Parts: sequence; structure tokens; C-alpha cells
Amino acid sequence: MAGFDQLIAQFDRALRTVSGVAEASRPSPADASPEAQLDAEERRHAAALMRVNHVGEVCAQALYQGQALTARDPHARQALERAAREEEDHLAWSAQRVAELGGRTSLLNPLWYAGSFAIGTVAGALGDRWNLGFLAETERQVEEHLSGHLARLPQEDVRTRSVVEAMRADEARHRDSALELGAAELPRPVKRAMRLAAGLMTRIAYRV
Repeated sequence: MAGFDQLIAQFDRALRTVSGVAEASRPSPADASPEAQLDAEERRHAAALMRVNHVGEVCAQALYQGQALTARDPHARQALERAAREEEDHLAWSAQRVAELGGRTSLLNPLWYAGSFAIGTVAGALGDRWNLGFLAETERQVEEHLSGHLARLPQEDVRTRSVVEAMRADEARHRDSALELGAAELPRPVKRAMRLAAGLMTRIAYRV
């Protein structure tokens, strides 16, 4: 029965993730800053970048849920579940900011979720050290990705920048937690494949 209940909970979380009804447990960092006077192109560009970030959070939810489902060590499972809860804040914050900028979230979110959940399940099945290694490398690459977005966002768009900065700080903490729990160093070809996949997703999500 416990396994069935877990599957029901996973299905409910998946529906909430792809339908855009995630609820944040922390207030959005954007709420502390006024809206900047951006021109139409700046708003479009910022909304597209935040749509990419929202897709990243959809993928993160799916990855960590898949990994937690197959993790063997309770501490590893707790770390993944904790990361997923904080990523749900990111999901809500980025969706809110996309809407404020007049944009929309990706039409392909169900596809992003399904693919990422499958990858996460496989990563978890490989064993906890590799599972945590995948978590650590994912967070490291996301940190780089968010830093790149900060370089591309208008300096005056403080609301968007504050969200991205808070997300980046959380990702760094998740990476450090995985390393402390004994994450394995992933082989270089795996890291390269992850980077290529993330780059393809970014290019598609920026437009769709």
C-alpha cells in the first residue's frame, strides 16, 4: 500500500508541475523590488529566458522525483526530496515572473517532464553514489546556466535578476549537499552529453 500511495503522490506532483499550479513555500525574491521600465524587446527577451528557467525547473522536479523513487539510501532520498521541494519554489517563482513579463510557459512541458523523469529513474537505479553524482553535476551546470542568464538580463530588471540569483544560490547548496553525501564524479562523456542535452533544451524552450 505504501508503494501505491507513493505512486499516487508522484502522479499528483507531476500533474501540478506540468499544469503550472506549483505553490511556493517561500515568497518570491521579486516581490521585494519594483517593476523596471523595460521596452518591448527587453520584456520579450527576459520572459523567454525565464521560460527557459521554468522548463529547467520542470525538468528538475521530474529528475529528482525519478531519482528519489529509485534511491536506496535514506539520506540520499531525503537530499533529493529536499532539493525537489526547493525547486518547486523555483518553479512557482519563474512561472510568476514569466506571467509578469507578458510571456507564457513552454508548450512542451509534458514532454520535458516525461523525459527527465525517465532519466532520473535510471540514474537512481545505478546506485546512490552515481545518483548523487548526477544531482551534483546537474546543479553545477544549472549554476553556470543561471550565471549566463544574469549576464544577458538587463541590469535594471531587478525583479527578474533577484529570482535568478536566489535560484542560483539554492542550486549551489544542493550541489554541496550531494558532494557531502558522497557523490561520485561523473565520467567526462556523461557530463558532455548532459551539457549538449541542456543546450538543445535551452534553444527550443527560448522559442516554444
